[in-house]
Amino acid sequence: MPRQLLVVHHSRTGSTARLADAAIEGARDPEAGDVLVRALSPLDAAPDDVLAADALLLATPENFGYMSGAMKHFFDTVYYPCLEHTQGKPWALIVKAGNDGRGALGAIERIVTGLRWRLVAEPIVVVGEVEADHLARCRELGLTLAAGVDAGLF
Repeated sequence: MPRQLLVVHHSRTGSTARLADAAIEGARDPEAGDVLVRALSPLDAAPDDVLAADALLLATPENFGYMSGAMKHFFDTVYYPCLEHTQGKPWALIVKAGNDGRGALGAIERIVTGLRWRLVAEPIVVVGEVEADHLARCRELGLTLAAGVDAGLF
């Protein structure tokens, strides 16, 4: 059975979805290896999804200087059921921000520090309009995460 990358993303306007879709495209590139890439809304993702994943990629807009309400719901849902079972879980983050992204980034980092997950790539924070170079960076992130999962590096 292939190893699994879980992508949990939320987008109200479509910008974060474009970034997440680029990362998913990269993760599904044949060069990434034999990795099952699952993409779920934070409203649909459950503790069992997190427990089954070998790594996670989270993508959220910054809303009012914080992560989206849907992403907060995801953490509320999975935190305690996963707390003692996912230490060291590799993860990465994409934030689409209208402001500077620091509020969403900081809030997620605090929660994930409590979960004791392991950040394996520098977070991508996109401020303003989504440009081609942002999409390319997200594709590369997806490819890198999936390749690392396939190789057992994470």
